Amino acid sequence: MIHPTPPPSTSSRRTAQLDVAIIIVSWNVRHYLADCLRSVMAELRYSKLRGEVWLVDNDSTDGTIEFVETLFPNVNIIANSENTGFGAANNQGMRAAMLKSPRHFLLLNPDTLVRNGAIGKMVRHLDENPSVGMVGARLVYGDGRLQHSAFVFPGLRQLLFEFWPLPARLYNTRINGRYATRKFTLGYRPFDVDFPLGAAMMVRRDVAEQTGGFDEAFHMYCEEIDWAWRIRNAGWGIMMVPSAEIVHYGGESTKQIAATSVINLWKSRAMLYRKYYAPWKVQIAKHIVQSGLLRRSVLAETEELKSAYQTAADAWA
Repeated sequence: MIHPTPPPSTSSRRTAQLDVAIIIVSWNVRHYLADCLRSVMAELRYSKLRGEVWLVDNDSTDGTIEFVETLFPNVNIIANSENTGFGAANNQGMRAAMLKSPRHFLLLNPDTLVRNGAIGKMVRHLDENPSVGMVGARLVYGDGRLQHSAFVFPGLRQLLFEFWPLPARLYNTRINGRYATRKFTLGYRPFDVDFPLGAAMMVRRDVAEQTGGFDEAFHMYCEEIDWAWRIRNAGWGIMMVPSAEIVHYGGESTKQIAATSVINLWKSRAMLYRKYYAPWKVQIAKHIVQSGLLRRSVLAETEELKSAYQTAADAWA
């Protein structure tokens, strides 16, 4: 959790306060980090922002620490001796960055490239809209295709889309938790969302302190949904800034452990539904998920995935 820190003195605020602290959590993605960090540094210069980077490494075995120390000596590195999970590691980075009194935190995946102006536009939107506590960016895949980067809070209908064939025309609609694609057009005006994708989300420092950051019970997946829910319940707005573009390759850490990722995803979703929904709705969700996962286990191509789907179904028991 994130805990409030005493405000800095007026003199130290003038000399030391950062516009933004960028927190990057990594696990065996060294081949993406160099380009990501270069793009962040270039954007800080382009947007004339006072910012620093905190890299929290979750026990990588690919030489990430030595690599970053050599190429990026100005990056603040936190080297964990175990994989603490996405939310816990981000909290760790935010706590460390508190010493520099940043006005905002940018939580950024390592498999990203920041386009010029993106961070500056996100900072500016928060600065100009004091009732907004969190913003997301327009995300595109490496080939330039649009990636949906903000969603409606999940419900029963989204679970049906997850497992059963439904009319294709409905997949990119509000019924499936999606906002209209046109709203993500580069330069489209900012718009309200329930939550942004955790690959690139910026939050005010005081909002992070007020709401406690990520719930570390979520080891991987759904932690950004849970935090956004708490931010909204605390009275803050959450918005998407489509003019801020970031390339997100996607899933570069989790695809290394596909079976474990299946289990983590559905365990986290079970936690989320139990935390926010009435028991009757959780029971309906349980039946949808278990039947869908058991069906996938039958069709799984490997014994490892078959077992993972069965374990994930058991998490909803």
